[in-house]
Amino acid sequence: MILITGGCGYIGSHVNKQLNLAGWDTLVLDNLSTGHEDVARWGHFVPVDLCDAEEVLAVFEKWPIEAVIHFAAFSQVGESVRDPQKYYRNNIGGSLNLACAMQASGVKKIVFSSSGAVYGMPLESPIPETHPTKPINPYGYTKLFFEHLLASYHAAYGMDYIALRYFNAAGADADGELGEWHDPETHLIPRLLMSARMDQAVHIYGDAHRTPDGTCVRDYIHVDDLAYAHVLALERVLNSSCATVYNLSTGLGHSVRDVIKEVEEATQRQLSLVYSERRPGDPPVLVGDSAKARKELGWRTRYVLRDMIDTAWRVINM
Repeated sequence: MILITGGCGYIGSHVNKQLNLAGWDTLVLDNLSTGHEDVARWGHFVPVDLCDAEEVLAVFEKWPIEAVIHFAAFSQVGESVRDPQKYYRNNIGGSLNLACAMQASGVKKIVFSSSGAVYGMPLESPIPETHPTKPINPYGYTKLFFEHLLASYHAAYGMDYIALRYFNAAGADADGELGEWHDPETHLIPRLLMSARMDQAVHIYGDAHRTPDGTCVRDYIHVDDLAYAHVLALERVLNSSCATVYNLSTGLGHSVRDVIKEVEEATQRQLSLVYSERRPGDPPVLVGDSAKARKELGWRTRYVLRDMIDTAWRVINM
């Protein structure tokens, strides 16, 4: 059985579906603070908050868990700057409880949902895994903290791990069964699509970045491509001794204005835009180099930006 923490969230639910379709038995843990129980329709679901150490340990004592895929975390960069305590308590505290329960129960295999935010301001682009890790926001610090914890647990206790550092997840399940459902919604593509659907203005954060058109440049990756990478990482960590990190990215940067243009073409609607101040903790450019994942995991991306927009638009209009 594979334990998926945060499996009622956006990426976790897509991974849960793909694992079940591949024949795995899964157990989803989620406190439903941002997740949605109705997407946990594959495998088993238990409402647990990782910040409750006793409840977490009880799960490991009850269920035959073979490995863990850890998503559960708050993930809004701007909010982490405004309220760092919330992020340190939840992301670090909950993750530490999980690691302690794994160690106490003898579960020594984990795939961790990390982030390109661990790199901070890029010194080169695309960013390789060897790039210095210097987060510029509390969210990024919490992800890097758990990467360091896993490295120390591997050295001391033999816990095998793969940390997947990905960039901007986008799109929706190709079958139309799952999508992106945040409250409030902070991700660019669904915000633009909702603006197109509701004919409402959408705020764009910053148009004076040091980029070719003044808006942030990001590496967007389809959520189904991300989910497939987790399946490959799980297979590797179960079948070998490993302690490593992989970028999950396309290696292609798209500016906010690029995405706006693509959304307008896909929806055949003109967006109403309001430009605001840039958000604190936002690097101007984040583009990753995923050559290592392609070589060692055999992972390939299948979807381009237009596919991400089209699949998300289809789900929004269902």
